[in-house]
Amino acid sequence: MKIHHLRNATFVIESGTHFILIDPMLSEKGTLPPFAYFRHKCRRNPIVSLPDNAHEIIGKATHCIITHSQKLGIELLTHTDHFDPPGRDFLRKNNIPVACRQQDSSYMKKKGINVQTAVNYWQTEQFLDGEITAIPALHGHSWMHTFMANGVGFFISLPNEPSIYISGDTVFTNDVERALTEFKPDIAVVAAGSASLDLGGPILMPLEEIITFIRTAPNKVIANHLEALNHCPTTRSQLKQELEKYGLLSKTFIPNDGETITIDVN
Repeated sequence: MKIHHLRNATFVIESGTHFILIDPMLSEKGTLPPFAYFRHKCRRNPIVSLPDNAHEIIGKATHCIITHSQKLGIELLTHTDHFDPPGRDFLRKNNIPVACRQQDSSYMKKKGINVQTAVNYWQTEQFLDGEITAIPALHGHSWMHTFMANGVGFFISLPNEPSIYISGDTVFTNDVERALTEFKPDIAVVAAGSASLDLGGPILMPLEEIITFIRTAPNKVIANHLEALNHCPTTRSQLKQELEKYGLLSKTFIPNDGETITIDVN
């Protein structure tokens, strides 16, 4: 299995002839509004361009998984850092089959997306030649997760491949811990940007929760959702320093945009 990290939460899982696109944010640099105006430097998003190899890799996509996309079906509340207009247009134009959470299925179909698999919390469905399970994700502590609307993470198990848990946009919860300890993924992907908006607390894991996630994970971890959006203050170098402090750096991949990671079966 190969993991092609592209930008933010967008990456491609290469498994044999399958190329699974995750959370497509394909917008050009600076074409989306800021997600925070006061707490963090006010910059339009994404704050970086896609890497040079992105379109070649994305063009191979055979399937897509979207962890979350919308709230109340309102266009202005679309989570464009995971499903933006260019991502939507790409999926629609190429009729890419999509797996998503059940709550997003109707919204996606109205947008002309080919939803083939819609999964409820802790439900397992057939996916390709294996299985996919939806893991609850809590998009912030306290009242923030209600405002943000929660998505899911996904645990994916394919024949003769490493299993993978994609946390999605979440803080550390009992459900996240359960996914790590019960499913024992060969690779876990954590959204590590420590995002916050102008009001309220963190909407992704702060650094101390990222450390807990990596400690709890039974095997290797990939940290993404970094250095691409104006409301995600944690940098790769800051994360590396923290991981070195706790002896966890050797357990963690922190890929640069455009980097490919090869994961072997244990």
